[in-house]
Amino acid sequence: MSGIKTLGQFIIEKQADFPYAKGELSRLLRDIGIAAKIVNREVNKAGLVDILGDAGTMNIQGEGQKKLDVYANEQFISALTSGGECCIVATEEEDDFVPIDSPVSKNAKYIICIDPLDGSSNIDCNVAVGTIFSVYRRKSVEGDATISDVLQKGTEQVAAGYVIYGSSTMMVYTTGKGVNGFTLDPSIGEFCLSHPNMKIPKDGVIYSINEGNYVHFPDGVKKYLKYAQVEDLATRRPYTSRYIGSMVADIHRNLIKGGIYIYPTTAASPNGKLRLLYECNPMAFIIEQAGGVASDGLNRILDIEPTELHQRTAIFIGSPKMVQMAEALMAEHSPVKPLEGQNTAAKLEQLGIIGDID
Repeated sequence: MSGIKTLGQFIIEKQADFPYAKGELSRLLRDIGIAAKIVNREVNKAGLVDILGDAGTMNIQGEGQKKLDVYANEQFISALTSGGECCIVATEEEDDFVPIDSPVSKNAKYIICIDPLDGSSNIDCNVAVGTIFSVYRRKSVEGDATISDVLQKGTEQVAAGYVIYGSSTMMVYTTGKGVNGFTLDPSIGEFCLSHPNMKIPKDGVIYSINEGNYVHFPDGVKKYLKYAQVEDLATRRPYTSRYIGSMVADIHRNLIKGGIYIYPTTAASPNGKLRLLYECNPMAFIIEQAGGVASDGLNRILDIEPTELHQRTAIFIGSPKMVQMAEALMAEHSPVKPLEGQNTAAKLEQLGIIGDID
């Protein structure tokens, strides 16, 4: 064990970096790590038990829930309830936030927003999936925590992270003092520090986007894709297209190798598709702490004011030079943001949001 630093040891060492350090955040992060180990176990043996496939239910997004989605949701809520450091869990799988009503959580100070199993549609194909989480400090001082405690801007996050269940299982997190990655050692059952002080390269050659939706993209995105595909040795173009379809997996690769991940508005999702609270805010916090950039194409993700629990947004995230180029093309060719409630392709085209539709 010489030279190995576990997640628990690291969290305790860094506890003093947190301005309200009394041990609660450290325990909360350890609770998340424990739940992640349980979910990892089930993900790894999913093909051997009756846990693959649809659960026969729909989540609030209108998406069919996979059995592992439901299982992961239950495990994280259970771990956070037992830990007693969390007063509310807001999860992508629940219609409303889940208040933690237990004696040990009576004076809990933290709010958790979590996507228990990102990319779960890929499970049946043995593709990497993940968990994304975000931690906020409770704002209210009396009575029960409310929705206003959940609807905080990304700049208010005190911690955020993700777990990727892939060829190896990793937990990557930040408390606003840099980004560190821990790989699960199955022989001892512990997350061990493997990627200290992670930094995303300032530039890269990988772009990640579902190009099957090309005709429905904003003009600025179309211009960026053309830019990415034109040969220019000075800027290492053409870039390489790599799209897994699991946000955690795509962004994790780009964090290590450099690149940009784009999930823009489309005709079908005029306000974007990914969730601000569960996916975009935590990932934006992590990438910014690693030296990257995250925006909706025009505005910084962490500055967006949330107005509803399951709010969606577009996202452009990754290496700063790549994102800044995409933002410049968006500002020039798609300067108008989608309007709330304007869902028709014709209206969006009139405003210059999606350009020509075939």
